[in-house]
Amino acid sequence: MISKGCDYLTIHVIQPGESVFTIARMYGVRPEEIIKANNLDEFALLMIGQTLIVPTKQQMHVVERGETLWSIARLYGTTADEILTANPSIADAGSLRIAQILKIPSPKRKKTIDVNGYAFPNIDKKVLQKTLPNLTYLSIFSYQVRPDGSLTPIVDGPLIDAARQAGVAPMMVITNIAEEGGFGSELAHTVLANPKINNALLDNVLRILKAKKYAGLDIDFEYIFPKDRELYNRFLEKASKKLKPLGYILATAVAPKTSADQEGLLYEAHDYNAHGKWADHVIIMTYEWGYTYSPPRAVAPINEVRKVLQYAVSAIPSQKILMGMPNYGYDWTLPFQQGSAARSLSNTEAMEQAVKVKAAIQFDPVAQAPFYEYIDENGKQHIVWFDDARSIRARLRLVEQYNLGGVSYWTINKYNPQNWLILQDMYNVRKMQ
Repeated sequence: MISKGCDYLTIHVIQPGESVFTIARMYGVRPEEIIKANNLDEFALLMIGQTLIVPTKQQMHVVERGETLWSIARLYGTTADEILTANPSIADAGSLRIAQILKIPSPKRKKTIDVNGYAFPNIDKKVLQKTLPNLTYLSIFSYQVRPDGSLTPIVDGPLIDAARQAGVAPMMVITNIAEEGGFGSELAHTVLANPKINNALLDNVLRILKAKKYAGLDIDFEYIFPKDRELYNRFLEKASKKLKPLGYILATAVAPKTSADQEGLLYEAHDYNAHGKWADHVIIMTYEWGYTYSPPRAVAPINEVRKVLQYAVSAIPSQKILMGMPNYGYDWTLPFQQGSAARSLSNTEAMEQAVKVKAAIQFDPVAQAPFYEYIDENGKQHIVWFDDARSIRARLRLVEQYNLGGVSYWTINKYNPQNWLILQDMYNVRKMQ
């Protein structure tokens, strides 16, 4: 997606009166480079506050609120003095301006990370093909566990084949989603409490792993009764001892906890220490602070994500942790009423809607997330929280700050070009041999 000779990416936030052409002149690049990188129409309308990815030949940084020369230097593995030398127009270290463009003298050494992407079997083939180069694992969602330990079949062959051809490890996902829909606490109890049933479940899993040439298993059991915490831990131990000697990878998905004794049906049965002991990867679902029935707020506010990671690295080896990355936003009707449902939309759809309704995009400095408001054709006011290049980059920085193993996307069914460009710019993605 980035042309030869443009080795770096800069995030530019649209200001009043700017166009692709004025921005291109500002960075010394061709307009076509910006249009191509952002998948734009040549005459696309740009909104104030919208982010654009600018491919450049030299590494650059746009100063954000609260940043200092020293904090910027740490981001790029250089020094404040080297940045001053590369930018002679800066009088001294204390004279930075918001939105000022800095040249960064030395390229940052990239960390290699694992990247998991959840996909439903109905994912568009073109979206899958464009996304696979950015993944280590493709987790196909999902085989649903039945009360007798059997599994509902899914059409996963095409996704497994595509993953293997791209050097991506396909992961089998099992869930306690009940037949009537939704994660079932009773279903989980039935399976976990009966050794014959969970042995049968693991035998069925192993049969599918072998027959379909999966690389491993991802266990996503949610809303487990607190009383079943130890039963779940023993099941993880059993799964680990059965699968790992055969060369299979074991991953688990857990709720975003901030302490070991956090209360709530979603949290209590997820024992971070046990998951860290028995799993190869622990996917922490660091999203859904803003959700379908919540009051309007960011889906994954960085201040809340930090709290989760701070606890997580104390209980789980950090290199086993894959931080959850949401690939969606929500549109709430205002004023918010308890019980009303927000509309889910992809990050790309959120941006397209902002352009359509001509809404200026704002950025919350605490949540590190963008949002906008608009009035629909019926006169109803709305607020939309989503992700753009700035919020994605801010959360991806946490991987290095907490020395995590990588990230996991929910889901990859919608393609967001800015996300993958930022990921490629910041990290190398580990591929399977």
